Amino acid sequence: MHVAHLSLQDFRSYPAAEVALEPGVTAFVGPNGQGKTNLVEAIGYVAAHGSHRVATDAPLVRHGAPRAIVRAGVVKDDRKALIELEINPGKANRARLNRSPVPRPREILGMLRTVLFAPEDLSLVKGDPGERRRFMDELLTARAPRFAGVRSDYDRVLKQRNALLKSAAAHRRSPGPEVLATLDVWDSHLARTGSELLAARLDLVDALTPLVVSAYAALAPGGDAATLHYRSSLGDAELSTDRGELAEQLLAAVGESRKQELERGVSLIGPHRDELVLRLGELPARGYASHGESWSFALGLRLAAFDLLRADGDDPVLILDDVFAELDTGRRARLAGMVAPAEQVLITAAVPADVPAELTGASYTVSDGEVVRDRPEGASA
Repeated sequence: MHVAHLSLQDFRSYPAAEVALEPGVTAFVGPNGQGKTNLVEAIGYVAAHGSHRVATDAPLVRHGAPRAIVRAGVVKDDRKALIELEINPGKANRARLNRSPVPRPREILGMLRTVLFAPEDLSLVKGDPGERRRFMDELLTARAPRFAGVRSDYDRVLKQRNALLKSAAAHRRSPGPEVLATLDVWDSHLARTGSELLAARLDLVDALTPLVVSAYAALAPGGDAATLHYRSSLGDAELSTDRGELAEQLLAAVGESRKQELERGVSLIGPHRDELVLRLGELPARGYASHGESWSFALGLRLAAFDLLRADGDDPVLILDDVFAELDTGRRARLAGMVAPAEQVLITAAVPADVPAELTGASYTVSDGEVVRDRPEGASA
């Protein structure tokens, strides 16, 4: 799988941009603030329908423009597809596939798969549990797009249940039978949708763990071993991945927590409270890992995600946004060797020297909103 063409209209800093791409390595080089990351962010947005830099769509639309449009020509197994997303802040986004509208944008999830690593990914190691939950759920959706619907259903149930709990807590009196009956209904919905999400995460962590262990060891040889552990709000007991059993466990735990939830006005049980614990040796990486170890762990998570998606059938597009400047010489060389075999690697860098020699390929200079392809050395003008 690779992106053959990127077209932007009113996306971030670009009134318009057209960039031809090809398999192999492509580097976008230029000073900070010139729009390099905007290009790879757009490709990541087509794949995930979200940005790795901001939580909402509004900043993606150029100031003064009503909407932004991103088009990506994607080649997979010699078949071509044109994916178009229209970003409408405050309104529903629209999508087209091969110029034909699709009912909902999420129906084209999976047409392009990317793995993107950026400086923001340090939050996977140093940040709050929500960052790691999002990492798991985005990877689940990349592997099986239907999980976008599963996550959406769970979030809807959680929102409704929290609203009911908050309302009951605000009145500071024992809830009446109608409130309790309604809460029973939302409890069962939470157990049903939560069990599907929880089972998928448990399976994912099981598959991901050996890949993370291997990737971290390759990036940081001689260091402590990296490990993953899924910590559930259901407690420390080993959990089955059977959805029916998990639904029963969730329902029972929610019932046991009802009094506390009614007092606090918030749902205390469910996948939204879970944590992916990262460890180096015997210590949690968060709070104990050095800056270099944190970078290596975050890279290891993304490289493991790449290997997992590749094992599903095809190489995702690998995006490395301003990564190499932060790495020491050894980690830089090891990472370059690990990513070079990917079908398509997109790199951003402030200066050409930040692109390792092992990653030769096409390059573009990005400056003042212009994206200009560099001539290969020795080519005539």
